[in-house]
Amino acid sequence: MHIPDHLRMADLAEVQAFIDAHSFGVLVTPDLEATHLPFVLRREEGELGRLYGHVARANPHWQALEGAEALVVFAGPHAYVSPSWYDRAPAVPTWNYAVVHARGRARRLDEAGTREAVRELVAVHEPALLEDRERLPPDFETRLLAAVVGFRIELTALEGKHKLGQHRRPEDQRGVHAALAESPDPEARRLADYMRATGIGTGE
Repeated sequence: MHIPDHLRMADLAEVQAFIDAHSFGVLVTPDLEATHLPFVLRREEGELGRLYGHVARANPHWQALEGAEALVVFAGPHAYVSPSWYDRAPAVPTWNYAVVHARGRARRLDEAGTREAVRELVAVHEPALLEDRERLPPDFETRLLAAVVGFRIELTALEGKHKLGQHRRPEDQRGVHAALAESPDPEARRLADYMRATGIGTGE
């Protein structure tokens, strides 16, 4: 991914936080197969952390995972930016966005590892479900786990990019933020929230 220095996320902590916030990624292997999946990042494992996920056993993509170099793309908010939002002309339309690329080597998990990875994903999004034995009885959980293949990715590279008009004048940035925040498009408003969180275009 091409990342000019002024568009690069500041540090590892920022990139990892982005993955936590936008954890539904696209897994791509060298055969150019791609699968859309939720992931959990374990920061404490290795220098950059490890990603954990699972795919349906019916999806043949799992057969390409063992030992494969993998790329996972985590996309954040994005939106069209009109030149009419800038303080000065001339200007051209563009697209602003935030994204993280995670690279590493994939390894399939055994049955115990798959169970742990699946339960950790549930714990992140709905921890109470793990104790709800009416909705998730042990025998039912076991049958479901037989239908998936767990894996981990030992990360070797993490890079994040947020293209938010950092090179524009503060007046232009504020105009973009204001227009996005007032947009009827929820994705545009999410991008405005992201800009506010990073302090770009808000005067913070």
